[in-house]
Amino acid sequence: MNPEAFIRAHTAPATAPLVPEIALLLASEITPIWRATEEWLRQANIEPPFWAFAWPGGQATARHLLDHPESVRGKRVLDFAAGCGIAAIAAAMSGAAGVEAAEIDPLALAACRMNAALNGVTLATPEGDMVGSDSRWDIILCGDVCYEAPMTAHILPWLRRMAAAGTEVWLADPGRAYLPKDGLEPLATHAVPTTLELEDRTERVVTIARLLP
Repeated sequence: MNPEAFIRAHTAPATAPLVPEIALLLASEITPIWRATEEWLRQANIEPPFWAFAWPGGQATARHLLDHPESVRGKRVLDFAAGCGIAAIAAAMSGAAGVEAAEIDPLALAACRMNAALNGVTLATPEGDMVGSDSRWDIILCGDVCYEAPMTAHILPWLRRMAAAGTEVWLADPGRAYLPKDGLEPLATHAVPTTLELEDRTERVVTIARLLP
């Protein structure tokens, strides 16, 4: 089964609570998609299906961009660890000059392209790990990326180098354990409705902060 067929078979068109303007292919129940992806994992070494859900950080970023399109209008944007692509789509809808959605999971990249098509926008979806790349963006969006110590240790030094080079870097975080304790300038907060299937509460307060060099 190819990625597009897999996504169509295990998702349905829906919207995220905080961003009803954006249509997404999402899993309606967590267990079937997780089991299906475990089977795919055994066959093709694919990551868990984080792309099948609109996580709080991505929702908050998308909401903020749609409410403040001037923040990305005319800019080159990277949605790093884009998941379902909700923030990237919001950036494109807000008039960004170009938007890239970066993921190491080919299923996530396919989901980003399919979700972009649902909303009538186009995203570039470069393959491979962006960490270590030279900056070709004006702003990097990072939603909900500090949930594991290895992930944070891998990405944070690169993101700080990007900030030092003049790229604006946003971290949108709902209180994950490995968010850095300093070097953040808060920009906005959003209360995001969540499900107990994915979180330990029915609402997460997400802070969008600018990462300082």
